Amino acid sequence: MTTPGDELLFLPLGGSGEIGMNVNLYGCRGKWIMVDLGMTFAGPDMPGVDLVLPDLAFIEERRADLLGVVLTHGHEDHIGAVPYLAADLGVPLYATPFTAGLVRRKLEEEGLHRDVPLHVVPLGGKLALGPFACRYVALTHSIPEGNALVIETPHGRIFHTGDWKLDDRPLIGDPVNEAELRAIGEAGVLAMVGDSTNVFNPEASGSESDVREGLMRLIAGRRAGRVVVTTFASNAMRIQTLGEVARATGRRLVLAGRSLERIVEVAREAGYLRDLPGLMPLDAAATARPETLLIASTGTQGEPQAALARMAEGTHPQIRLEPGDLVVYSSRQIPGNELAIGRVQNALAALGVEIVTDRQAHVHVSGHPGRPELEAMYAWIRPQVAVPVHGERRHMEEHARLARACGVPQAVVPVNGAVIRLAPGEAAIVGHVPAGRLVLDGEVILPADSTTMAMRRKLAWGGLIVVTLVYDRRGRLAGDVGVLARGVPVEDEEEAFLADCAEAAEEAARKVPLADRRRLEDEVKLAVRRVARKWTGKKPLTEVQILDLA
Repeated sequence: MTTPGDELLFLPLGGSGEIGMNVNLYGCRGKWIMVDLGMTFAGPDMPGVDLVLPDLAFIEERRADLLGVVLTHGHEDHIGAVPYLAADLGVPLYATPFTAGLVRRKLEEEGLHRDVPLHVVPLGGKLALGPFACRYVALTHSIPEGNALVIETPHGRIFHTGDWKLDDRPLIGDPVNEAELRAIGEAGVLAMVGDSTNVFNPEASGSESDVREGLMRLIAGRRAGRVVVTTFASNAMRIQTLGEVARATGRRLVLAGRSLERIVEVAREAGYLRDLPGLMPLDAAATARPETLLIASTGTQGEPQAALARMAEGTHPQIRLEPGDLVVYSSRQIPGNELAIGRVQNALAALGVEIVTDRQAHVHVSGHPGRPELEAMYAWIRPQVAVPVHGERRHMEEHARLARACGVPQAVVPVNGAVIRLAPGEAAIVGHVPAGRLVLDGEVILPADSTTMAMRRKLAWGGLIVVTLVYDRRGRLAGDVGVLARGVPVEDEEEAFLADCAEAAEEAARKVPLADRRRLEDEVKLAVRRVARKWTGKKPLTEVQILDLA
């Protein structure tokens, strides 16, 4: 099972049962290929952590059988783990030009550009990796060069969609080539492995051209004040849209955020955004008349260090927002970020800034397919097996139901670590392998379920109490018991609380001989935690230090 025989296996290590951190393996005749190597952002249950990475231990142990990593597009949930994990895999990366430009910069920033081979594949190009032959098929998305992969194997053809949508009027790239997709279906497709994100949306995702018209109407009506549009930095189409809106409304486009600047640089190198109007430098925007500015900003999800959050707090070095300014959220709210977004929006409101989101105006469209688009794709590709990925469990189960309703004979819903045999025979889950999570904690990569992270969560939830016991040469307590509390909610009565803890610790300590240190520590911890629970209703992390004067 863990070494594929004369069979075709599919094995997700991330992105199945979650939106983000996409990592998928295909196995055949003893070899594996990986499709995408993404990350996700940490939630409130991981204090101090920014990034969450897939645990690749399974394939790292089999790296001699891994032939390469094929990247579908440049979003962080598909390439974000590359600078942290690719070097350990020791295999080449493959990507189309724009995605390769983003990956190259990531590798350069980490000093890995000479250690990780990166091969640029032309749009529509092919590559052969052992028993796998891959061909890129252009699909529209919210970033240039969204691609599906047609993967030819000895056991049949796979259509791996990546992230996609149907857009008849994209501002960058061409519309989806229906004839090409129909031809792929006509040739026969064993399995379609596909995006489930918007399966509950009864409508198509919509066109970027419609967003341009919505932003044009909104901004053309503003005769005074700055307009700030916050959007996902990777959405080069939206940057193109804002450039056209700026030109039509007599404003100058300003980029606020290093990631936006990087996307524009890479896009221009790849041949995109060539007709973007001249950008006003951020320093010049500081003294420009407000009504002349259209500012594209990072910070859609309330990130505290992003440009928009700093504007809201009044700490941005160049942009100071004032009453009469407008902030437009040209983005969607990612589940889990509601509180962070709300904090920034409340700070903006306190400044007297008007806020418009996609609930008030047509200023955003998704990059993922709604039900009509999924139905169209199934009509064109006509796979024998549907494998929903890129979604929470509820999304993938609904996607499987939709696929069956579209006439797909089989649908298999994976979880991370599920080994699915696609051929020969009926598709089915035939086993499971470990598929955990890692966290980037500062500059250290740790398991998400490590002792460090467990203690971090306990500290965040209940605080810390440290008890110090000093013993003399005869093994008797010498002096008062020391108690230190940090983050325990007893500010108004801290002195009394510490005295109670010290009394309980001393009473427990006198019942256990110093020679039995493990039991001594445990009894003192229990006694102090009982006091803390009585006072606060919480169980702080409690540590006992024993100092022996002997």
